[in-house]
Order: sequence, then C-alpha cells, then structure tokens
Amino acid sequence: MNAPREAFAHHIIEALQAQAAEFIAVRRDIHKHPEMGYQEYRTSDLVGEQLEKWGYQVTRGLGGTGVVGQLRRGNGSKTLGLRADMDALPIEENTGLPYASCNVGIMHACGHDGHTAMLLAAAKHIAQNVEFSGTLNLIFQPAEESLGGARKMMEDGLFTRFPCDAVFAIHNMPGHPQGHLVLRDGPTMASSDYVTITLDGKGGHGAMPHLAADPVVAGSAIVLGLQAIVARNVDPQETAVITVGAFNAGVANNVIPQKATLSLSVRSLNPQVRELLEKRITELAQAQAQSYGVRAQVEYKRGYPVLVNHLCETDFAREVAEELAGAHRVTRQGKALTGSEDFAFFLAEVPGCYLFIGNGEGEGSHGACMVHNPGYDFNDENVAVGAAYWSLLVQRFLQP
Repeated sequence: MNAPREAFAHHIIEALQAQAAEFIAVRRDIHKHPEMGYQEYRTSDLVGEQLEKWGYQVTRGLGGTGVVGQLRRGNGSKTLGLRADMDALPIEENTGLPYASCNVGIMHACGHDGHTAMLLAAAKHIAQNVEFSGTLNLIFQPAEESLGGARKMMEDGLFTRFPCDAVFAIHNMPGHPQGHLVLRDGPTMASSDYVTITLDGKGGHGAMPHLAADPVVAGSAIVLGLQAIVARNVDPQETAVITVGAFNAGVANNVIPQKATLSLSVRSLNPQVRELLEKRITELAQAQAQSYGVRAQVEYKRGYPVLVNHLCETDFAREVAEELAGAHRVTRQGKALTGSEDFAFFLAEVPGCYLFIGNGEGEGSHGACMVHNPGYDFNDENVAVGAAYWSLLVQRFLQP
C-alpha cells in the first residue's frame, strides 16, 4: 500500500471513530425497537429524517417501508448503490442487555440494526467530508428475512428510478475477528426453496395397520430417501442441502392418521443443482408414497436465488478492503455459505458484491454468538469500521 493511500484510509477510520458514539446510540435504539419485515415504520422514519438532515434527497415507500437517499455531486455520470437491511426476526431476546428488545417476541438477531447504523454513519461522513463526482444511492431495504424485500423494491421501480452501475452490501459474520473483511467472487450464498409434501393415506386403528395406508411410515421413508438425493444424485463436488424441518401427523398413539405433512428447506449453490433437486424431490416423494399405498402432493416454492458476486466489482471491493484494513485483515476468497440472502435479486440485475465483516470469534467473546440466536448482538466496534469502508468505497468508485 502506498503511503498517501494508507494515510487517507487512516484518516477516514479516525474520523468515523470520532463520531461512532452517535451511531452506536442509534444502533442500540433500533435494537431496542425492532420491527418485522414490511413493518419497519419507526426505523424507516428514523433513517429518512437523518438522511434529509444531511442533504440527501429522500424517497420513502419503495417496497412498502424501504427508503432511498440520493446524493448527487459534480458532473460525473457514474452511479453507485449501497444497501443496508432494516428488519428484525420473530425471536424472543435473552441477552439481558440494557438496550434489549422492548417488543415481545421480536429482536434484531441478525445484525440489521448494525448494518443500518453503519450506512447511516457513512451517509453523514460522506455528505460532510467526501469529495466525489456522480450519484450515490443509499438503499435501506425492508423485509430481507425470507420475505423478499429486495424483489419488492425492484418491483416498485428501484433501479428504474435510481439506476446503479454497481451495488454493494455488507453483512456481519460471527466467527471471524471483529472488523475482518471477507470477500468472495462467484456463487457466495445458496438458493433457498421451500417444499411442503402432503401425504394422503387411509386412517385406521393402530392395532389393525393392515386395514390402513399409513402416511407416517411413508413419510419416514421419504425423510430417509431425501438424503440419498444429496448422496447419490448430486455431484459430490457440488453443494446441496435438504433439511426436513417439520413432520406433522396424528394426535394419538393408537390411531393411524389420514394425513401427514413434511416441510423442507432446500439449498444449493448452482442453478443446475437447484433444478435437479426440485425434480428428484418431487419424483422420490411421489414414488415412495405410492409404494406404501399413499398419495403425495408436492408443493415446491422457489425462494431466493443463488447469490453470485461479480468478479470485477468484487476485485474492486477487495482493493478497497485492503486499502482500509490491510491485507492481513482481509480474506480475498472466503468460503461459500449455505445461508440465503435476497440481495441476490439485486445482483441478478446489477453487477456488484456482497461481503462480510467479522463480528467476533472465540467462545464467550462479544459478537461471536451466531446470528438467529436469542443471545446474539451486533458488535458495536464495527459501526466505525463498516462506515469507513463505505466512505472509502464511495471515494474510490466516484472519484472526481
């Protein structure tokens, strides 16, 4: 790293650390008042008011509760989008923190409060201190958690009204050192599909199973058979996950029920594997059911697609990461994850990169608890680091 660039990056980090307390307080306020997808009214109002105060042109209501803050400077033609998610999860918090959720059964268990605070901190710093030429679009998205808020914003004309040459997003990641930046080009997060298999048999007395067609036995065979799809139909060098998360049937020990229902989560990192999984799950469920004299109805619902980071934009994001944090605090090609993310819809239309910032590591350390856990909390030390990363990325992408 050359000295002028190193000094510039150091200056940005110092500036963001100086104002971090303000946005840590914002983060904790959002954490204390979590809102579910498409219900982020308080959060979006807070975001919109802050952006307007710093001179952004604010548009509300995209995707229901989404907010876009736009800042134009100079005569540059390049456009850049940065995205943060705002929604919480239906989890009862047990952190015991003084700013723990005051909304029963809802908490920020995935760090979206922190993502929003990072982008707000960057928004203020950029508006007041960063010279650039072009258009910056700050996208605060609702309903990332399985509800497809990204797609809804696009349906409401996000990229028509706010064109972007590239889009970027950051997600915190427990298990990596705090502030460590992890990038990956190509398939980075899995597709996520939801399957319901309804088995219709013939109910009867538990003492006379020969007079019934038992959907529980058929369902049990299907559960075991599904894992053979991963083991024997999918290329061993590809990634596939089939999880049966629920198996519901019957209410009494001496009654063979009429029906049984299986609920599946299906994930892959390759669109071709995704197609294969749908085909084989449907075939196997119907054939296994028939072999037990039971009928199977398979409802296959497509969720989020594979999130694929674009090479050029990821290389650019790597350069910014190494300039800010140094090569020793950057993983240039991390592992793909089988979690899913609706930023994949953005990347299917606009080139860009979805990267990760370490939330902490080591058992018992702050920030190391995995996301979607009632004991999780975003690491406040990342507010300044994430905001500094966004500020430097804007400076480099929209250079005057």
